Amino acid sequence: MNRKIRTDAVDYLFDAILSLRDREDCYTFFEDICTVNELLSLSQRFEVAHMLRQKKTYLDIAEKTGASTATISRVNRSLNYGNEGYDMVFERMKKKER
Repeated sequence: MNRKIRTDAVDYLFDAILSLRDREDCYTFFEDICTVNELLSLSQRFEVAHMLRQKKTYLDIAEKTGASTATISRVNRSLNYGNEGYDMVFERMKKKER
């Protein structure tokens, strides 16, 4: 974990996110805290990660999501060399679907 992001302010933000109860709470909060472009960028990266985990090609991902190859590459690097945050969330979502 990058120690530079571990601050009281980030803890406070994460506590706020953890207080959200449902999708509507998320829409209400994130529409206030993020610009539309920021929120769309986050969701695009998450979709790219999901498609990479499904072994989709960069071309397929770029066509479906509109993400640049640079963005796809950065997400791929996070999937392969990051903190396994994407995998943790994907696994939890998969368990929840069952």
